[in-house]
Amino acid sequence: MNKHGRSRWSGKKVMFGVLIMGLCITAYVAGPPLYWHISESISSSTHYSCPSCPCDCSNDKPLDTFPQGVNVSTFTDCMEHDLGVSEGEERNFTALLTEELKQMEGETLENQRRADMALLEAKKMASSYQKEADKCTSGMGTCEEAREKAEIALEAQRQITAMWELRARHQGWKQELVQV
Repeated sequence: MNKHGRSRWSGKKVMFGVLIMGLCITAYVAGPPLYWHISESISSSTHYSCPSCPCDCSNDKPLDTFPQGVNVSTFTDCMEHDLGVSEGEERNFTALLTEELKQMEGETLENQRRADMALLEAKKMASSYQKEADKCTSGMGTCEEAREKAEIALEAQRQITAMWELRARHQGWKQELVQV
């Protein structure tokens, strides 16, 4: 114990508590968006539109005309011009490919919209927590100022008490043992 009756470790305990509280707030703010981002990436990597075709044909045609994300191996066997396939079936295949690409585009746009909404919500939450943290910091500053003023007032009161005690001793007062 020091001369003011407080433990010398109290400042370190307060700082440790503030550190723990800051880590908890950070985890609370960053945890849910991080969780949803990871779970979406895991679920999207395990989702396939259809199984690959078991046929094994040579690839004579260039495959760079397909957009990224389309599983080309499922279409290479079907792209070979077969005499038994009519033009109507080829158009139907093209229509199916177009429909699948539109569906993938729609899914991508929906995923982007959800990601934008999640980002906006995260920004709102972060702003709210920042405001609360600012209030807390302001309150801590006010408390610290009040504590410092109280310490100054206590020291001034001790000096006045010492002065009056000294005057009383000069007047003949003898101190009896008084336990406080």
